[in-house]
Amino acid sequence: MTGEAPVAGIVLAAGQSTRMGRNKLLLPLGGTTVLRRAVGTALEAGLDPVFVVLGHESDRIRDELSGLSCRPIVNEDYLLGMNTSVRKGFRAVADDASAGIVLLGDMPFVVPSMIAELIARHREGASLVVSTYDGVVAPPILYGRSLFAELRALEGEGCGKQVVKRHRGEATYVPWPRAALSDLDVPDDFERARARIKEA
Repeated sequence: MTGEAPVAGIVLAAGQSTRMGRNKLLLPLGGTTVLRRAVGTALEAGLDPVFVVLGHESDRIRDELSGLSCRPIVNEDYLLGMNTSVRKGFRAVADDASAGIVLLGDMPFVVPSMIAELIARHREGASLVVSTYDGVVAPPILYGRSLFAELRALEGEGCGKQVVKRHRGEATYVPWPRAALSDLDVPDDFERARARIKEA
């Protein structure tokens, strides 16, 4: 979009994958890995730049990003919760960016068209664009520039959603099919995702 300030992407990839029993972001899925699929989706949607927030096994994750036009950043405080990764990501986003979109590294059914729709709503004037899945609020979520200071000062678990609650009056909500919400927490989740992708 010529002349318009860019929208940055923040892919959260710092977790320990405790319930999966191995690093879920490195698992093979659809001819790539879970993480490369997520970052590729952000890049294909035109997010610029795309930051990937690392934590657990950061060296392995950084190696997995080789060849992708993204910017890995390490969250040394990742054990304190996802909110620290959101904060780290927004501190990396330039002040002149129009917005930042938070994505999870383990939601393989988020597609570029979903991100494009959030950006379109933002370009129409929305400062907060929230994805919902049968009423459940979850990423990707777009936060406009006016919210950057608040996000950079986040404290406590779940603060990204607290920002959504505080600004719900100015938010635009975009509904998506429940199936797009699927994330990968336990081995059964991963097997179901592999089966869905094979059937597609």
